[in-house]
Amino acid sequence: MEHRYEREYGCLILRMPRELDHHQAEILKEEADELIQNYPVRSLVFDFTDTQFMDSSGIGVIIGRGKNVRFSGGYVRAVHLNGQIQRIFQLSGLRKIIEVE
Repeated sequence: MEHRYEREYGCLILRMPRELDHHQAEILKEEADELIQNYPVRSLVFDFTDTQFMDSSGIGVIIGRGKNVRFSGGYVRAVHLNGQIQRIFQLSGLRKIIEVE
């Protein structure tokens, strides 16, 4: 499994896989939901350092997990986006709902 995560003081950092396609999105969604449910997460950070490809399944993972964290009063952000991922965020409207650094 390519993606990893870190938990620290209420912050969950999800390191996104190199290719965030349907298969990887399903695995990531299950892991993230379990972590968010079992540990107090006040902030969720999607780290795209290694990501080179993302399809609509990845967008769904980000929106769904973001809603879960915001519902409980937390905040969500994305970091280390390359040019292609930035373009996907812009075109899909993700920049309007998720803070990008």
